[in-house]
Amino acid sequence: MGRNKEFDEKETLEKAMLLFWEQGYEKTSINDLVEKMGIHRKSLYDTFGGKHELFLKVIENYNQVVKDKLIAEISKATTCKEAINTLFKLAIDSDFLGCLFVNSATELANRDKEIDEKVKESFSQSENFIEEIIKRGQKNGEFGSSHDSRLLAESIHSSLLGIRVLSRTSVEKDKLNRIAAMSMNLLYT
Repeated sequence: MGRNKEFDEKETLEKAMLLFWEQGYEKTSINDLVEKMGIHRKSLYDTFGGKHELFLKVIENYNQVVKDKLIAEISKATTCKEAINTLFKLAIDSDFLGCLFVNSATELANRDKEIDEKVKESFSQSENFIEEIIKRGQKNGEFGSSHDSRLLAESIHSSLLGIRVLSRTSVEKDKLNRIAAMSMNLLYT
């Protein structure tokens, strides 16, 4: 008869997520993970696989956490303009750790096919989400319709990614807000 797990898998996965988020993939060792997660090395391998498999699970978990947060925040918006502004506000007000997908894209995507696929999938989901908001805004007259909704979504998403990168630096929030405002202007033409 096998032993029961003596740890909460979801809680342990979140601890690993925070460590990868703080240190990045390359700087995080198995020993760091075992210590942060509070589990034995064998339990880590038995439950999550190796470091790479654990990171892929962390990325999937992070994607769901972010998606749930975005949906919760966007659902409070009463207009499409407010919904897009909320996306910018969340990016600008993010903590110093930035976005785990952006961090992963810059650290790993160019040399890790699986991470690249996860990042591209997440970015594509984000663009689709933004495009749906833009389409509704164009349909109800909040936004102009001289630009294709897909192209606008790609542009807004690129601005959001840039803001997420800049927010990890000491750049002033005024600058990030100006970038967001300029991006929002595209929606009205």
